Amino acid sequence: MRKFLCLAAGAGIVLGAMGIAACGREEGLARYDIRGEYFPAENKLVAEMDVSVPNPTEGTLEALSFELWANAYREGAKYTPVSELYRSSAYYAGESYGGIEISSVEGAESFQVCGEDENILSVTLKEPLYPGECAALTLSFSTTLAKVDHRLGVGEKNVNLSHFYPVLCSFGENGFCEYVYSSNGDPFVADCANYTLSLTLPAEYRIAHNGVGSSEVSGTKQTLNVTAEGVREISLVLGKELSCVTAEAGEIPVEYWYTSDPAPESTLKAATDALSYFSDTFGDYGYPRYVLVETDFPYGGMEYSGLAMISSALQRADVPAVVAHETAHQWWYGMVGSNQFENAWQDEGLAEYSAALFLGAFPEYGDTYEGAMKRSESGYRAFFSYKSQIAGEADTTMNRPLTAFSGEYEYRNIAYDKGVILFDRLRATVGDRKFFTGLKNYVAAYTGKIASPEELISCFRKAGANVEGLFNSFTDGACVI
Repeated sequence: MRKFLCLAAGAGIVLGAMGIAACGREEGLARYDIRGEYFPAENKLVAEMDVSVPNPTEGTLEALSFELWANAYREGAKYTPVSELYRSSAYYAGESYGGIEISSVEGAESFQVCGEDENILSVTLKEPLYPGECAALTLSFSTTLAKVDHRLGVGEKNVNLSHFYPVLCSFGENGFCEYVYSSNGDPFVADCANYTLSLTLPAEYRIAHNGVGSSEVSGTKQTLNVTAEGVREISLVLGKELSCVTAEAGEIPVEYWYTSDPAPESTLKAATDALSYFSDTFGDYGYPRYVLVETDFPYGGMEYSGLAMISSALQRADVPAVVAHETAHQWWYGMVGSNQFENAWQDEGLAEYSAALFLGAFPEYGDTYEGAMKRSESGYRAFFSYKSQIAGEADTTMNRPLTAFSGEYEYRNIAYDKGVILFDRLRATVGDRKFFTGLKNYVAAYTGKIASPEELISCFRKAGANVEGLFNSFTDGACVI
């Protein structure tokens, strides 16, 4: 594998001292250059990050907002990453805490950690940021990892590193979108950006990561150098017991890293089959490689740009469906973004429906499209009946923030099951040609962006299907299933 060295570090430091720099509008992406070291004895990652932030507006900006998702793991957090339902299994050694500490922000007038749950880093700029300019900052921080089987933490076998650094808030109609964490779903709304990462860590770790890069060993330590462009985050899994099998889906290299999977070649084949199928069905895969990792995680899986996690606790029979779901997220989240916090169905329902399509196309994995539909419909109807009887009514609206769901049960049935039913009814209403043309339009128009539900609907309208009423009847909770 070709080595990628982190050549931008020196230039980033200069820009950070300047505060404001010219910005190429033709790209318009933020750039992160992270240099850090992981200290396993302390469960801590210490880093410095140069970040170049373009002004995405037609006006001026005087401050920037960054998400501190790692702070959800701290003691006393109001919005914790793990619900009571999964707490005992996720915290395998008892309660454990982490968090992120910002020590300095060079190139800024001032900074403060704020937000409803200490979840936002607010940076006041030295001078206004005009359209066509970039703010250049250097942030120094340390992230302490909880002992937890989760997205970010020291697990029983592996170390999962995602969102361990400050992430620029996505900019919406009302300014920077500042969201708290949620144990329901995935509270991550992030624009695509370009990354370089140079991470030093003990040599005995093996590393699965998105992007492209290599590791160089010197004595008892190694340095990983990664470049990841046009991604929503940089993510890694470190493990001393990780093994890897590889294949290709067309011309795309596929890696499967695992610790205890008794049939790794079968899992790898599911990943390559899914990647090929979705590429043919929705449009070309958008990253240079695809990495799947079996790791310590309390739920089925988790998606990142060019990388997906699946839980080491999965039952063998569930693996193909989970792999297909997380692979579909490479299109519905990674490539085509949406507001996961406000409209979770838009990526989760579509990813789950895509997995059903895959199972229908590959009966050798032991399931069918019809079986997947039946499970979603029976699950949703059971939820509706339960809620109606216990609470007197069931809130079936779909466009609502993650924090508005009463728990995983309600979230799962609305975002996943009702989402699946929505796309099944849509396909039956408009027919295969318009349905799949609409999804291809969606990929073509919104890859690298964050699309609203209305923009998704417009892609079907462009395919000749006027489906706004159908979508609204589902999302408003008016339809009866």
